[in-house]
Amino acid sequence: MKVVIIGASFAGVSAALAIRKKHPEAEVFLMDKQQTIGYLPGGINLYFNETIKPIETARFISEQELVDHGLTLLLNAEVVSIDATQHIINYEKEALESFISFDKLILATGSSQWSQNILGSDSDKVLKYKFLPGVLQAIEQLENSRKVALIGGGQIGAEAADTLLKKGKEVHLFERMDYLLFKYFDEEMIQPVQAEMVARGVVFHFDETVEKITDVDEGLLIETKKSQLVCDSAIFAMNVRPDLGYLDEQVRTHTDGTIFVNEYLETSQVDIFAIGDCIQVPYSLSNESFYIPLVNNAVRSGLVVAQNLVEPTMPFVGSIRTIGTKLVDHYVASTGLTEAEGSFYEQPISVAHVQQKSSLFSGGETISGKIIFEKESHKLLGAQLVSKADILEKINTLALGIQAGQTLEEFYQKDFLYHPYYSNVIDITNQLAFEGLWSEADEN
Repeated sequence: MKVVIIGASFAGVSAALAIRKKHPEAEVFLMDKQQTIGYLPGGINLYFNETIKPIETARFISEQELVDHGLTLLLNAEVVSIDATQHIINYEKEALESFISFDKLILATGSSQWSQNILGSDSDKVLKYKFLPGVLQAIEQLENSRKVALIGGGQIGAEAADTLLKKGKEVHLFERMDYLLFKYFDEEMIQPVQAEMVARGVVFHFDETVEKITDVDEGLLIETKKSQLVCDSAIFAMNVRPDLGYLDEQVRTHTDGTIFVNEYLETSQVDIFAIGDCIQVPYSLSNESFYIPLVNNAVRSGLVVAQNLVEPTMPFVGSIRTIGTKLVDHYVASTGLTEAEGSFYEQPISVAHVQQKSSLFSGGETISGKIIFEKESHKLLGAQLVSKADILEKINTLALGIQAGQTLEEFYQKDFLYHPYYSNVIDITNQLAFEGLWSEADEN
């Protein structure tokens, strides 16, 4: 069996390694238009925070490691077209045209940072650093910039703001919604972090959509309906979009350009699969699917597709949007439904808040937690944590409870580690469920 994977980022690499384990006899070809693969998109923050140096070390895997696993690499190879019927891929490598056949094809081309709605977003001064060549340019330009505009207030924009503050830059962040990280947090949970960012110098431009970016002598002119700002450079921190210009028209797509797949990650064409940032992901808390380009979704879809190459046996369970990061000395983490989204949920919801120390005797920091659940059944739907203590791993426990369909009654009884120095008497995750149960009892 000859398997070709187009795209060698998180999804493609995960699929390739899983196929090698599942089908050791298979020929596995991993194609990518980049010459260097395995780069971590958030590597520039690690570089500026002096966690790593040089920037080239910001990689999750190397070419040699992939070759050592028996994979064949076709790098610096840009796919021009695919023939789904003939099982042929046409590509260019070093200006020469070539082709490769396949028995099974996995589309994992990932995504790029671009926007059709912002005039001038293709300027060289608007930095995009998902891939290493763009990062090298961004590092030099940011080092020489005093005032930087961030376009987008999601995780990419928030992390960039934190990093640029540490570098002493004047930071302006533009976001069309009215607060930071709105997809993942309710406003009262993220407000302390947002306030700290303001105190340290970030200028937020909420409820403003960037419409035009113009190169001027002084740098860049950023224009919205409400304001104008001249800055030295800008970072495009909005959602990425799938890179699928080569796609055979026989392969069915959604209106947003993502590839339609069934629960086994099969496309509309036999022997062709799609994973990672190419597809919409089923939302585990509803019957809908969304475009959620997160690394954890890419990796998991890569692992699952390997199980379905020969026979569809393993459905992809989808996502509940689990994220976590550190901003201005606060760890923030979220999973599942937010309270703000509750009005769109099919059942009435309730919420509960908890504040407790991370530990009893080690100078424990306060953890602020929030849990969202179905009012009648008490089924877990979402959770948010904010603290100066490192609570990132705890969100994984909450995510597992949500994915398993657990109720407050089941979740507050789960086992947990206790140590008088390193923990509290009851874990914050258990306490959230217990508080949710009692908040319902108080209402009744």
